[in-house]
Amino acid sequence: DAQLYQNVEKIGNYVTDSREITRPSRPTREMNTMTEPLIYRSTPPSLLPMFGRALLPKSHKPGANTKIPELQAELLGVATDTPMLSRYLNVCGFKPGSTLPMTWPHILAFPLHLKLLTDKRFPLPLLGLVHLRNTITQHRPIQTGENLDIRVTLGNQQSTERGIEFDLITEARSAGRLIWEEVSTNLFRMANAEGGKPKAQPPKLETYPFSESITAPENLGRRYGQVSGDRNPIHMHALSAKAFGFPRAIAHGMWSKARALSLLEQQADWQSGPVRVSCQFKKPLFLPGTAQLNWQTASDAWDYQLLNSKGDAPHLSGRIEWL
Repeated sequence: DAQLYQNVEKIGNYVTDSREITRPSRPTREMNTMTEPLIYRSTPPSLLPMFGRALLPKSHKPGANTKIPELQAELLGVATDTPMLSRYLNVCGFKPGSTLPMTWPHILAFPLHLKLLTDKRFPLPLLGLVHLRNTITQHRPIQTGENLDIRVTLGNQQSTERGIEFDLITEARSAGRLIWEEVSTNLFRMANAEGGKPKAQPPKLETYPFSESITAPENLGRRYGQVSGDRNPIHMHALSAKAFGFPRAIAHGMWSKARALSLLEQQADWQSGPVRVSCQFKKPLFLPGTAQLNWQTASDAWDYQLLNSKGDAPHLSGRIEWL
């Protein structure tokens, strides 16, 4: 980021240009692990340079002693009603309205996610990370046009049988109050991490009473990639996906979650108020393809799953809880 710090001026204890500042460390219990946050005002970091950095090899091969620093980035005063919003509503199936889709702040935060994952201090290669789980908690609906302050932090590193897991923790505030938060858990696979243990049998699929069909066209990855900024090659084209071992391009996991939510919130017994929506990503949805959204309802929580067209393998499963 050498270019970023050309022609900067020092104001008090802050170093700033028109886009980014770094703040001095605050005396907290996490002082030894938390790094100084990158701060952007109104405009997120440009994605193009980060795409280039994502292709660069890491200087050290990740191993058992690899430590992920608690990097942090903030985007202050970002507008929610961006030119991409209408296209996002269209590609995910949401209806326009006075409030935003629950998944939209994830899109606004994506440049910060990519900024941290392509930071030279982040020790894992970006390409090849596996998105395992996503949980969004919305404390109140977000109004279309409302400005937000967004903070993203890397944390919760764990060594598992499959490799290294860590979280991207995202918080959105309005007028200083936390109104939306997200935890996205990612996996970096490690050779021999499973120690030769036999794989556990997958749990038996649940049978839910309600169902809707979902269609995912061949160009879905490119359409969603344009509005989300996530242009991972496995989603773009069959040829680029084959380079990573997939027979065809696969749908973005967060598109699958958003598409499911766009249908579920249209149901007559959908509730307003604070809500938490979690999901675990399972088998990829190949493009083009069709899937079945199944769900069951209760007074305070719904269970849902996205299955393949035959209904015998899950793409994702999750739960909606009203708080």
